[in-house]
Amino acid sequence: MSKMKAAIFVEPGRIILDEKSIPEVGPLDALLRVTTTTICGTDVHILKGEYPVRKGLTVGHEPVGTIEKVGSAVKGYKEGQRVIAGAITPSGYSHASLSGCHAQDGAGTTHGWTPIGGWKFGNTIDGCQAEYVLVPDAMANLAPVPNGLTDEQVLMCPDIMSTGFSGAESGEVRIGDTVAVFAQGPIGLCATAGARLSGATTIIAVDTVVERLNVARRMGADHTIDFKKVDPVEEIMRITGGRGVDVAIEALGTQSTFEACLRVLRPGGTLSSLGVYSRDLRIPFNAFAAGLGDHRIITTLCPGGKERMRRLMDVIASERVDLKPLVTHRFKLDQIEAAYELFANQRDGVLKIAITP
Repeated sequence: MSKMKAAIFVEPGRIILDEKSIPEVGPLDALLRVTTTTICGTDVHILKGEYPVRKGLTVGHEPVGTIEKVGSAVKGYKEGQRVIAGAITPSGYSHASLSGCHAQDGAGTTHGWTPIGGWKFGNTIDGCQAEYVLVPDAMANLAPVPNGLTDEQVLMCPDIMSTGFSGAESGEVRIGDTVAVFAQGPIGLCATAGARLSGATTIIAVDTVVERLNVARRMGADHTIDFKKVDPVEEIMRITGGRGVDVAIEALGTQSTFEACLRVLRPGGTLSSLGVYSRDLRIPFNAFAAGLGDHRIITTLCPGGKERMRRLMDVIASERVDLKPLVTHRFKLDQIEAAYELFANQRDGVLKIAITP
């Protein structure tokens, strides 16, 4: 049987490049030859053993590629076609999908609720940091890449762009809103861009890395706050004249940023949470106005599916947002271990890494 190179989880602290068999294609599947992929912060959680996956799993969930082979029941696609698939791959026929919550496809099991939702690549099935990846339910998930767009232009669509934009969408950012975005990693930067596209007229970006704050300005931030130099809550309240923000987006997943988001909300404001939390959260009595502040807290898992991907690529094609500055480093798949070392340690101003097999 033919073999391929793949980044494989061995044990906490070890993801290695090794050989695996190229997947067999089922009736509803498509086999992609991966042309570009990347590393996500979630992959680092897997590497560190903070998020459990089975040993021997191929990691990665952000594929750009060409169709190598389609299943016997797959219609409307052809071999050689350039496509992307979202990090979340809904089936289209589950209870969650038919209820309109595509990201939670597969969340309910006979053993109780699990929070994985439709995140399968690099979680419950082999992912895309490899030469090939098998895409399940291909007709619900494959989105053709428009002519004229490069791999790197659409590389953020499967996860980072979809997740970041959803922070603004779920928070229901409106024209004229004031929005604070806590943490300007790749997801936070996309949340900043999403808030601008949604009509926010005052966007406040919080981080401490100068390069990220500079990129935040390019993404649409009107104010940037270095939280190591000033108290971000006090500074946001000063900027807003004591009013607070309409929407606070949490894009890191820590107690301190979650709590800060609560403290800067106006009465009736919304906390839109994108972070992945590794321990219990505490809601302070006064920040939550004892539960009487008409606040809304909403969480979002990265929206997926082909229609979501089509819309995001249309945003890129329209040039209403430019995410090219997010790709700061480039590696070959053969260098994946070095890429992980760089990304996990956040060295050399890294934001996102383009990996090409």
